[in-house]
This record gives sequence, structure tokens and C-alpha cells, in this order.
Amino acid sequence: MSLIMGMNSGSSFDGIDVVLAETEIAEDGFPKPPKFLAGKSFPWPKQVEKIILDAFDNKVDMKDLTRLTYIAGAVFAESANQFMDDYNIDPKNIEVLGVDGQTIYQEPPAHDKISQLTATQKNDYVSRWLNGPYPAGYQIGDTSVIAGLTNITTVTNFRQGDHVWGGSAAPLMQYLDFILFRDRKNPTLTLNIGGIANAHLAHKDRRKMVACDTGPGNILSDNGAKHLLNQPWDIDGAVAAKGTVDDKMMADLKNHPYFQRAIPRSLWPRNDFSMKYCEELFARHPTTTTEDIMATLCAFTAEAVAISLSDNVPKEALDEVDYMYASGGGMKNKQIIRYIQEKLPSNITLLPSSEIGIPPEFKEALKFSTLAFSTINQIANNIPAASHSSQYTILGKVSYAPWKAHGVEPM
Repeated sequence: MSLIMGMNSGSSFDGIDVVLAETEIAEDGFPKPPKFLAGKSFPWPKQVEKIILDAFDNKVDMKDLTRLTYIAGAVFAESANQFMDDYNIDPKNIEVLGVDGQTIYQEPPAHDKISQLTATQKNDYVSRWLNGPYPAGYQIGDTSVIAGLTNITTVTNFRQGDHVWGGSAAPLMQYLDFILFRDRKNPTLTLNIGGIANAHLAHKDRRKMVACDTGPGNILSDNGAKHLLNQPWDIDGAVAAKGTVDDKMMADLKNHPYFQRAIPRSLWPRNDFSMKYCEELFARHPTTTTEDIMATLCAFTAEAVAISLSDNVPKEALDEVDYMYASGGGMKNKQIIRYIQEKLPSNITLLPSSEIGIPPEFKEALKFSTLAFSTINQIANNIPAASHSSQYTILGKVSYAPWKAHGVEPM
């Protein structure tokens, strides 16, 4: 068995999650489902947090942005090192560390336009991104900084490898879901509720898998809590539980331009469901109570899940599903979970990922550990059917642990 580590700082930007797991290559050539061993969360340093929030809003210059990717790498490394100290882990015993970095910007592919490109147009590589329809994204947290300061072989930047082939590379959870559920007879649904919520249909045949952003996850409820309650989130959905859904506000939310995009829809919450959007939404409904606003935001998150499942997953596949396993910070909001279960087809039971041995708050970090393990073993770790890319490929950029270097001499 190989010990692997993963780290995640998602779109909600509420901390860095670190996990330790173990796996090995199975007889079918893929990793065995990873066994979760330990997990812990660490805060971003306040002074760094402020710079990253400014970067989200395009308020940093090139000098600061350049240094920021080194700074973020150092923060990731410090979190990993503290984790290893806490659990008495020798970095030389870790096969690989996977971390995507902190996403600062994300631009989804225009799948409808990509599908219309001729072979000649697709072979004009520069034009793919020079005002072209191909996706792009920027993550901070330099690979070499993390590998150098942790002394662990590190894999980062998993998304660009899928972008090259027109894939969305978002969400990325579908690869871990394939690893976890590939031996099941029936397809399985999973849902991750971070700042964004995304759903996945896991299938033993990768060609039948589906993945999509469903819409906002925590971000609307969190924005509401910050603006209306002066607190970072609605703990357990307690305020939302006191309210009822406002039909006019719900209709307003469902009129968001996100739902007019071609499927599979993708979003970047700092643009699509930002605090500015929420403030304008609240201003359009001045008589709606705080409790009703919070209830409506939770219900809309569930409504968006239902709409996306209907739009993206074939009905015959949904009819075969027995369980949806949910993960992410949104699992702590009982109202979001209640509304989602109400919106699911009656044959599907919503369960926390802890039912399969994975704490909901650590599944995303576990995802990156598994992706990284596949990268260093040169195993295709994208799912073209789910991301709509045109090629299987190996995702991730690798920097090796300094202790593995050959050809060295005493300094």
C-alpha cells in the first residue's frame, strides 16, 4: 500500500483541508478505492487571505499576483508540514501529495462552439484561447515551492490537461467517483456542496459517466448570512429553518442567466453568484424577511440540483440509481440537505459520504490525493464523457521531492 496526501482549498475559500490515505494499483490497472486515514483543516493566514480576496476581485497587479503563487505554495506547504507533525508522519513515507492550488479565475468552455469547429480550426492551437472557445483557469500555489518545502513529490494544476482537449475539468470529482464505485452494478450519484455544488453520475463504464456544476452550493446562504446576519454562515441552517420559501424571490433566482447556458453548464461563483448579485437580489425584494430569504436561498440550491440532474442525466440512468452520496461543507446546512432530499426522485436516498468511510468535509482533498497517485503512475485520470473533452490524458504537473534527486554532492 502507498501512503498518499491530498489538499484542497475550494471556491468557498474557508480553509485548507489536508488528508492522509492509502491505496495501491488494483488488478484492473486503476487505483483501489483509497482508504481515508486522517484529515485536518487549517486556516489561511489573515494577511494572505486579504490578498487572495483582492485577487478574486481583480484588484492585484502583476507583481503581487506573481508573488502570490509562491506565497500560496508556502501556505500549502506549511499546512502539510503541520499536518505531518500532528500525525508523526515522515515525508519520505508519502508517495505523493496532490493539491490543485487555489483557483483565482475560471472560464468555462463554450462546448457548443467547440463542437462546430472544423479540423483546421482545431489545429490552429493559438486561436483556441486567443478569443477562442476553449476553457482557461488560473490556480495559485507553485508546485516546486510545495514539493521543495514539504520534501514530498507534488502534483498540482490538474485542470489544464483537460482544458487542452476542450474539457471543462470542472468538476474533477468524477475520477474519484469512478475509482470508488466502478465495481457497483448500478450507477451511483454523488453531490459535492462547496461554494459551488456539482453532481456526478458514477458508472462502471466511464463512457456513461456524467458530471456538471448544478449551481450555487454554500455561496448564496453564506452571502446571505454575511449580509443579513453579520456572521460567516447560517449555522446548521437554523435561521433558514424558521422561514418559508418566497415564491417571487425563487422565480427571480431561477431567472439567473446561468440557466440559459448550454449544458453542461459551468460557473464561477465570484462572478455568477457574488455578494453584489445577492445585494441586488435582496434589494428587489425589500419586504421579504431575513428568515424567508435564508430559506429561499437554501431551497434554490436544491432546486438548481434538481434542474441540473434533469437536464444532464438520462432518465433511464436516474431510474437505476439507489443512492446519492453527498459531501462538502454544505452537508452542515440541514436545510439545504432537507430541500435536496425533497427534490430528488423517490427512488434515490441521499446519504452522507461518511456512509462509505469518507468524512464529507474531506472528500475533495481525498480527490486530489487520488488524482495525484494516478498521475505519477501514468494512468489516465480525466473522464472525457463527463468533462466533454476529446481525449483521455494524464492530468497534473509534477515536481519531485528534493530527497529523490540523483547526482547530488554535499553542499
